[in-house]
Amino acid sequence: MNTTLHQDSNTRYRGKTAVITGGTIGMGLATAQALLAGGARVILTGRNPKNLEAARHALGPQAQVLASDAASLADIDALAATARETLGHVDLLHINAGIATLEPFEQVTEAGYDRAFAINTKGAFFTVQKLAPLMKPGASIVFTSSIADEGGMHGMGVYSATKAALRSFASGFAAELVGRGIRVNVVSPGFIDTPTLGVADATPAERAEFVRLGDQITPMRRHGSAEEVARAVLFLAFDATFTTGARLTVDGGLGQNLSPAHD
Repeated sequence: MNTTLHQDSNTRYRGKTAVITGGTIGMGLATAQALLAGGARVILTGRNPKNLEAARHALGPQAQVLASDAASLADIDALAATARETLGHVDLLHINAGIATLEPFEQVTEAGYDRAFAINTKGAFFTVQKLAPLMKPGASIVFTSSIADEGGMHGMGVYSATKAALRSFASGFAAELVGRGIRVNVVSPGFIDTPTLGVADATPAERAEFVRLGDQITPMRRHGSAEEVARAVLFLAFDATFTTGARLTVDGGLGQNLSPAHD
């Protein structure tokens, strides 16, 4: 083994700090694990008690795992205070918390509509507002959106609208923060193999159909992994130093109108 490369991989993010909302499972957890493996200090948030405890057990003392509702301004204030006290500054703010519900527009309720926008857009906006003062020149914000943030998909009207709004917020933040040396970018995943497949309230049968559909319509004929999304997030966060206001798709070609040959 090349020991130099091994050492570099263990120290790549040494001295870096990160806050990840929605970081206890899936893509957020994979991003936290990569950062911790590289020597960073990380705060991550979630709401599910079981996932919070599992993340604390898996990640160890370099990670601070907080129970926090992305839709609660009081919780966002508490997150900012914790970051200020324990990290001092934030090099990466990864806005990953989000919810998705598959339902035709006729079935959407006011409560469901409000909850989706509260978490996916309002929470994202105010998390940036409260944590940006802790970010210095060279810091980065990365939003997790979705390939559903453009175009139309059956049963995903509200979700898609929240993600389109998130992309717009990211563009606005990029313009407002560029003068402070803070970059803002978006990663838009396609079908990704996570515990919930992005739809927490789906039934096992619905998830199985989601897997089948994703493998069928994705040009690369498979789902992506959480680790593949994490690598894209970290690329935008630390390597793409002349990139801001951009959207990077991690979708196996799904959003690129590719027409691969069939077997």
